[in-house]
Order: sequence, then C-alpha cells, then structure tokens
Amino acid sequence: MSSELETPSDGVDESEKKSSGGPELENHAKQMDLSELLKEGTKESHDRAENTQFVKDFLKGHIKKDLFKLATTALYFTYSALEEEMDRNKDHPAFTPLYFPMELHRKKALTKDMEYFFGEEWREKVKCSEATQYYVDRIHYVGQHEPELLVAHAYTRYMGDLSGGQVLKKVAQRVLKLPSTGEGTQFYVFENVDNAQQFKQFYRARMNALELDLKTKEKIVEEANRAFEYNMQIFNELDKAGSLLATEPQDGELLVHDGKGDVRKCPYYAAQQGKGAHEGSACPFKNITTLLRQPNLRLVLAAVVALASGLMAWYFM
Repeated sequence: MSSELETPSDGVDESEKKSSGGPELENHAKQMDLSELLKEGTKESHDRAENTQFVKDFLKGHIKKDLFKLATTALYFTYSALEEEMDRNKDHPAFTPLYFPMELHRKKALTKDMEYFFGEEWREKVKCSEATQYYVDRIHYVGQHEPELLVAHAYTRYMGDLSGGQVLKKVAQRVLKLPSTGEGTQFYVFENVDNAQQFKQFYRARMNALELDLKTKEKIVEEANRAFEYNMQIFNELDKAGSLLATEPQDGELLVHDGKGDVRKCPYYAAQQGKGAHEGSACPFKNITTLLRQPNLRLVLAAVVALASGLMAWYFM
C-alpha cells in the first residue's frame, strides 16, 4: 500500500519536476493553510459520501435498528484502530498538536452503545465487516509507517462527527425511538466539547500550525480522499446489508413485505412458493394496507360493515 503514496522520481529531470505543476499553482498551494487544502481537495469526495444511498436514507429516517447496530459496529472497529494509532503517535511532532483524547476519542462512548444494543457479552456477538477491515488495516499501516498521514483520518472522522453527526443523532433517536437520555447514541455525545463550532476552528488552527512541507500536505489531502473512499465502501456495504434485512413493522402496523429483505418472512411469498409461482410476482400486502389507509375507502368499508351488521341483526330476529 505504500507504493500508492510514493511519488516516483527516477528518470525525471529536476527542472521537469519543478515545472510540472506550474510555479503559480505551487506558490498558491504553499500559501494555503492545510485546512483550506483539505477542504478544497476533498470537496468532491465529501459530496459523493453525502450522496451515498445509505446516508441519504439515514437522513430521511429510512433506517432500521438492525442496520443502525451494524453501522455502530463499523464505527467501533474504525475508532478502535484510529485511536490506538493516535495513542501510539501522540508524541510525533506531526500529530501531537492534534491529540485531544479527552475531547474527541470515541471508543469509550461506542463501547457503551455496543453494550446497549448487544448486551454485556457483545464482544462475542459482533465481528468486523469486510469493508471496515480494509479501513482498519489502512489506519494501522499509516500509524505504523507514515504517522503524519493520521492527520487526514482524524480530520475526516472527527470534524464530520462534530458537524453532520449531530443531525444523525437526532434522526436515530426519533426514528428508532431511542432514549432521549442518550442510550444507543453516546457516540454522538462530546461531553468535553462545549461549543462544537469553536472547537473545530481551534482544531483547524492547530492543523495549520503544523510544520509540514508542501509535499507532505499534498499527501495528507490524498490520504483524506482515500479515507472518504473507505467510508463510502462501508456505506455501500451497509446499504447492501439493509436491502437484506426484513422490513420491521412500525407501531400499530401489520408486517408487510416491500420487495426487500428476507422473502421467507413474507406470508405472500411463502404461499406463492408453495404453489410454485413465479418469484418475480409482486407482493400485494403493502398495496392493500396503503389502500386501507385512504379516508374515502375507510368510509366505504365502514358503510359496508354497518350494512352487513344490520342485515345480520335482521336475519336473526
């Protein structure tokens, strides 16, 4: 993986290397703060991550508890790796100014969430997913071989958690009916950060004060884009997992099948399979329950029921 980050130099004339990016562009980059380079250099990746199906569904409140548990599990393994490497490199000059374990570290909070969702023996019930493992492996590689690039992963994760993460917390509590006291959403609670906006400004100022040359800054931006890619792979993995989860009934609703999830839990498909019907036939239950919610149809049904009740009473007189 290190070869992906190395800039080949053999066979390249020194003057060619200086002129390849253009002196004006190079001077502009030198004058920009690291936080500005990261914001500008990751804008496309940031937009793509926000527009993954999983994130869009989450923001719309289309998420089930089982899927939220899987997402929390991915976060636990990710932050366990990230904070292990941050602890390892807390004295590294390229990272020490950004080391804020009391304010930022999430592993302790995620441990509480995992225990809430899976019980005291949760460690025996969960495992790291394939996409998350790729991310974890990259974090460990960076921490052990190129610790200055940890800045990219810390920036990508913690700045996002202090921003959009707070919106996701409210969505999860509302849709999944999680306790307002914070159980299940401790990950989103930064007890030692009084003002998220001010802390982000302070964190960016610390980043900008790091003594890094232009090449290192460019590698950090590259690594931040790679971090976004790993996160998007996890989002896509969660989206696939969500499509396999059976639809759970909301309060007061019947369990219906919407064409996703485990068809064995749908009474219509179970009956159709017994008859050898075509697998692509559509389940009518969702359409029926939708129709039954229509006010006009309810009035008609109420009138029919009233008429039937009157006829039955007359018959047995």
